[in-house]
Amino acid sequence: MQDFLRHQLERYTQRLQELDFLLSREDIMADMQQYRTISREHADVTAVAGRYARFQQCEADIATAREMLQDPEMADMAEEEIASGEAELIQLEDELQRLLLPKDPDDERNAYLEIRAGTGGDESALFAGDLARMYTRYCETVGWKVEIMSSNESELGGYKEVVLRVEGDDVYGKLRFESGGHRVQRVPATETQGRIHTSACTVAVMPEPDQTQAITLNPADLRIDTFRASGAGGQHINKTDSAVRVVHIPTGIVAECQDGRSQHSNKAKALQVLQARIQEKERSEREAKEAAMRKGLVGSGDRSDRIRTYNFPQGRLTDHRINLTIYKLLAVMEGDLGDVIDALQAAREAELLAELENH
Repeated sequence: MQDFLRHQLERYTQRLQELDFLLSREDIMADMQQYRTISREHADVTAVAGRYARFQQCEADIATAREMLQDPEMADMAEEEIASGEAELIQLEDELQRLLLPKDPDDERNAYLEIRAGTGGDESALFAGDLARMYTRYCETVGWKVEIMSSNESELGGYKEVVLRVEGDDVYGKLRFESGGHRVQRVPATETQGRIHTSACTVAVMPEPDQTQAITLNPADLRIDTFRASGAGGQHINKTDSAVRVVHIPTGIVAECQDGRSQHSNKAKALQVLQARIQEKERSEREAKEAAMRKGLVGSGDRSDRIRTYNFPQGRLTDHRINLTIYKLLAVMEGDLGDVIDALQAAREAELLAELENH
């Protein structure tokens, strides 16, 4: 294990002693908010310190087993212990590296996933529908719940725009790297000459604001319009003006919803999405300033970044940020996204670890 990691881990062991002392103090036990904050930190620090203690024990066991190699009767058993100990050591070091990485508090949040058709007309809208289906299937496989917050359907199928709310564990942390431009190359169903067309969609993933810390929207800054829901029809489309569009006047950010059963529920959903979009704008501006200082490999999630190409004739998916190419495009479109998401997270972890080492 590298020295800089050991130094970091030693600090956790010391911090755990400090926190044990703090939690035993009566004045802190009497202050519920302070007690909760320290208890949370205690749980996090205990997890790291506990794994590090196991790592040190493992090193000590291997050292003892090496001494046993001198005894011919014990040599076979010692070699087995060394082999299993070294395997566990590698696993523990990997775990500890991950535990030391700085955490984004938003990673644990639910998220809004917004897909917009871009260049390519009807074919782009169809691809937006395919992406919505891909993400929905993926979410189902990992046990997350998906709800359509708003949608603007295209005449030939698919969506001009759709916003999904995804609820579950670590949703934003897993999906955050899906933000950016998604390009598709395929022969559209409407193409008679068999020519390959290129079209694009943009995806934006936004953490759901914490209602206790959410920015308060000033009613004077909002313009709320109601209009008649339109779309592909069906039972849920009311004949009244139940669809709602909300404009945040200072930023020009818009959110609309027409999928709910009433004007009230549509307004509530539109306000939720609006709030997430405003916070995401603030977040991306903040990150753009930080990114100007250091260019991260995985990127900022800017809509203009072309992050991925889906090439149907070759059955190939390429993620341009990490030079990942896989040849199982049809499986991916059915929701088998795990390999792509894991590779992006691993690349991000490697970046964070390099930053940690350079501090």
